[in-house]
Amino acid sequence: MSSIRARSAQGIKVGDTFRVTRTFTEDDMNKFAAVSRDYNPVHFDERFAGAKSFRGRVCHGLLVASLVTEIGGQAGWLALEMTFTFLKPVYFGDTVTCEMTITSLSENGHIEGVASYRKSDDTLVLKGHLKGIAAGEPEQEVLRTMLDEGDITNPLRGQG
Repeated sequence: MSSIRARSAQGIKVGDTFRVTRTFTEDDMNKFAAVSRDYNPVHFDERFAGAKSFRGRVCHGLLVASLVTEIGGQAGWLALEMTFTFLKPVYFGDTVTCEMTITSLSENGHIEGVASYRKSDDTLVLKGHLKGIAAGEPEQEVLRTMLDEGDITNPLRGQG
């Protein structure tokens, strides 16, 4: 089962930290481009990427930033606001870990968190600030039932 989902089913608190890691591939980029329709040549053409002073084609920034949506999705949260600061490029084959820490949680379930994204060499590539609505008791009850049933609709149930 996803430990993120299990933690959300039990209720989260300020200071909780969640981590996900992914290695970005050219196939990921192609799928993201097809969905987002972002065909910026910096992702597709070595010459253009070089003209931008990159050492090669780069992954879409929002594709990398989307790591945090795995956390929110596994937790059953609803996003309200996301702000990202893109610091360094991510290239195909780079492995990035997103670490999100809950910084505030109100009585009505509104949460805030900060996220840092680091390559495997510890280079900080992206920072984020996020606001959302956490799973409340009714949603937590459903999550617990889903987990008891094997969480069959969740392809990541054996990870994280």
